[in-house]
Amino acid sequence: MSDLLLKIRGLKIEGRSDETWNPIINGIDVDLKKGEVLGMIGESGAGKSTVGLAAMGYTRDGVRISEGSVEFDGVDLVKASASVKRSLLGKRIAYVAQSAAASFNPAHKLIDQHTEGPVQHGVSSRAESEIDGIELYRRLRLPSPEEIGFRYPHQVSGGQLQRAMTAMAMACRPDLIIFDEPTTALDVTTQIEVLASIRDIVEQFDTAAIYITHDLAVVAQMADRIKVLLKGDEVEEADTRTMLTAPTEDYTKSLWAVRSFERPAKPAINVNATPVVSVRNVTAAYGTVDVLHDVSFDIHAGRTVAVVGESGSGKSTAARCITGLLPPRIGHIEFDGQQLPLSYKQRDKSQLRQAQMIYQMADTALNPRKSIGETIGRPVEFYMGLKGREKRKRVEELLAEIELEPTEYFNRLPSELSGGQKQRIGIARALAAEPQFIICDEVTSALDQLVAEGILRLLAKLQDELGLSYMFITHDLATVRSIADEVVVMKDGDVVEQGPKKEMFKPPHHAYTDLLLSSVPEMDPDWLTNLLQERGVDNIGDAAVDKM
Repeated sequence: MSDLLLKIRGLKIEGRSDETWNPIINGIDVDLKKGEVLGMIGESGAGKSTVGLAAMGYTRDGVRISEGSVEFDGVDLVKASASVKRSLLGKRIAYVAQSAAASFNPAHKLIDQHTEGPVQHGVSSRAESEIDGIELYRRLRLPSPEEIGFRYPHQVSGGQLQRAMTAMAMACRPDLIIFDEPTTALDVTTQIEVLASIRDIVEQFDTAAIYITHDLAVVAQMADRIKVLLKGDEVEEADTRTMLTAPTEDYTKSLWAVRSFERPAKPAINVNATPVVSVRNVTAAYGTVDVLHDVSFDIHAGRTVAVVGESGSGKSTAARCITGLLPPRIGHIEFDGQQLPLSYKQRDKSQLRQAQMIYQMADTALNPRKSIGETIGRPVEFYMGLKGREKRKRVEELLAEIELEPTEYFNRLPSELSGGQKQRIGIARALAAEPQFIICDEVTSALDQLVAEGILRLLAKLQDELGLSYMFITHDLATVRSIADEVVVMKDGDVVEQGPKKEMFKPPHHAYTDLLLSSVPEMDPDWLTNLLQERGVDNIGDAAVDKM
């Protein structure tokens, strides 16, 4: 095993709670050769990201490596000095985080952040790394690669920002890259482009990678071998084809069987019923550029309308128009048949209360300095006027509604919660206003499949109990199948197709809808290769990806 690049032995990691150190990782071994990709899967809390960070000799605050070794190319990163680690991290070892929005510095342009690593490590000059950055942007199918790097992080979409971070990790052509859920926030067509580009660069530069994900179909396209973790323990490891076709452990088999939830079909909508929300011929712009073009759709009482499409298709922009954050240039929004003021600034408190949002990234949507009781209590007081004991009682009722024990969670901070628990708090905060209508903006995209199914079941239960209407923004067509009643398909600011879910999944489809449906990864290691060939892409890093 002379080509062994990463060797982890007996890795044990502990986390501190009060004055006690508790086990997180219970003796994990990893062997990774040059040019090999190891997929690491498991539910939330399994320890995937913790092991991935430890592969760089790094732990988060309040966490420590208590036993074991992490050897990268013969250097034990557990014992290495800070200066040795600095010489390796960013240059020979790179990391791609799950949340690009939380990882970039909002005060600096993308290209400035991209060139920082190569310049500091002496890999290239600023001018050379800038040219290389533009080429990487092109390979990763970012729009206007010569120009996009000169934007700030908030000026690009989430999917574009994720690809920019992948390009930044590749800037020094590292020997090892830790990919921590790098395509979680991407729509299916963008995901294909990014997966193809990542796979191409890994193969081209003989780069080793640890690919952490909860998406089994994605890891099937990327990994040579798969390691399954559960609560800090290794469940099993095998080559990808063996793992997919013949897992030996019951837990692994249970992962393969998730996402079985699907809501039964609801009765047809009464043609005379007044929609809860109507988007009427809305055209909206950022600056002087129209990004929505004559968009119309309805959302009825107790129904879920899934709005799907690629990154930049206008899904979230439509939501911003509904909430009044982006007043339409043309058209209007109606609530229960009454036209709403275009800007939230002109809406009264009762109008604001009726439309609430649950956000995609619970990590960045919750104030890290406020307790859960304070976070939920603020809208309770603002909208419902409750204070003191009545306010606390209502917050405890909301915690019970989202299936969290009130006395256990009331005084916790967001940092003390799992990703799924944080998203439940986001749901409770939306419910605190007692709305009729909730916009769910990619609320399961950052969650593993087991936790995501729990969130979908909770939302369905709340809809049945409270009569809520949902606008469900998503790029996950499995989620659409699970929870939607109607589907609206958007592309480049236009509605290209809409109708009941059962009709939308039957052929014939609009060409773009067909593209989305055919882009959902399957549990077949050859799926991505075959799809690229079907679409006429011989070189997966080639500009022929445009044919997608």
